[in-house]
Amino acid sequence: MTEKTSHASDEEASRDVGPMGAPVILSNEPGSFAWSVLAKRHPALIQQVRDAFPYGRRQHEALDALLDETTNGVIEPLAAADHDRERWADWGKEYFGRSWYDAPFLWAEGYFYRRLLGAVGYFGTGPWQGVDPFAPFKRAELRGEAVEEELRALDPLADASVEERATALLHASLWGNRADLGFSISAGEPGPSDVTTSALVADDSATLWQLLPAGTSATVAVVADNAGRELIPDLVLIDHLLEHGRAERVVLHVKPYPYYVSDAMTADVVDCLRRLTEAPGEARRIGGRLWKAMAAGSLEVRTHPFFCAPLPYEEMPEDLRVEFASATLTILKGDLNYRRLVCDRLWHPTTPFAERTAYFPGAVAALRTLKSDVIVGLEQETVDALELAGDAWRTSGTHALVQVRS
Repeated sequence: MTEKTSHASDEEASRDVGPMGAPVILSNEPGSFAWSVLAKRHPALIQQVRDAFPYGRRQHEALDALLDETTNGVIEPLAAADHDRERWADWGKEYFGRSWYDAPFLWAEGYFYRRLLGAVGYFGTGPWQGVDPFAPFKRAELRGEAVEEELRALDPLADASVEERATALLHASLWGNRADLGFSISAGEPGPSDVTTSALVADDSATLWQLLPAGTSATVAVVADNAGRELIPDLVLIDHLLEHGRAERVVLHVKPYPYYVSDAMTADVVDCLRRLTEAPGEARRIGGRLWKAMAAGSLEVRTHPFFCAPLPYEEMPEDLRVEFASATLTILKGDLNYRRLVCDRLWHPTTPFAERTAYFPGAVAALRTLKSDVIVGLEQETVDALELAGDAWRTSGTHALVQVRS
């Protein structure tokens, strides 16, 4: 398989830097993280999706065509009959006809997943309409032994102090698929401060809790990232906010349809709640409380088409802006939300987080495990130490951050 890369002209590169003073992240540098996603991860994902379902000839041919286009061809627009053709035509008018590697990384990833859904018939009128191509991966993770262990680890945490529990659950939500580290707080085991704090490149946890004092009538918006093993700790944290009076109401925002491999939709929230309620001990109690909270309206699940847009939050529509403005605090989970929050550019890492999020309508917190190049809000001494270590700290998932702009 040939991996086609081409570099933007000097004029294009200058335009991509624009008035913000930081270049847009592209995928046309061989060996870069963004390049590896398009050149390696996407082709592998096409094969995994192809193998996960007994798709017919039409789906196989469409997947093969998508693979060839993304690796050897140029970006093609959606078909004339596609329901969202005009929307994507507006978003991608500058990129159609270019190599996939020369489009902004954030846009190229989003469009790839839209095209993948189209290839398998998700938006069509046939028998594969509405069938989540990533469901088998989500389901396998949710039913895995790792989740079982993490749910069992909630039992000793129930006897911890409120402060210890809050810290552990925040770290569990932060680390997502390393949630077992955050839950482990029982006697004789390393607590979250021992295991995870040293890997935090920024930690505004104290500010987050100051914004949500116990006994207030706060409304918290949580914008979810991944389903399964990462969504369960988010739900457990939400339960803690409601149970201990840190929030009177929580609105959980999820994707309206599959986007990226494991992004959470309403169906995934339901699956996670069922998984909690079927578990023994503290996990079951948490699941039961959350189930009742949804019925009572203190926990509400919402979605919006913009959550599947390849755009920064700075370009959010007015109705979503009003939604976030009404919240006491909006918590954005995960790497993709972070890229959209601060804009997917190669900022100097000491660029202030408050500066990059000044547009956001209300207080905002980012809980993110680092899995891409973009980063802001770090101290120079932190950057120096990370660079000296020589690790791929920006993309390896070994470091995380809690950043808050009040």
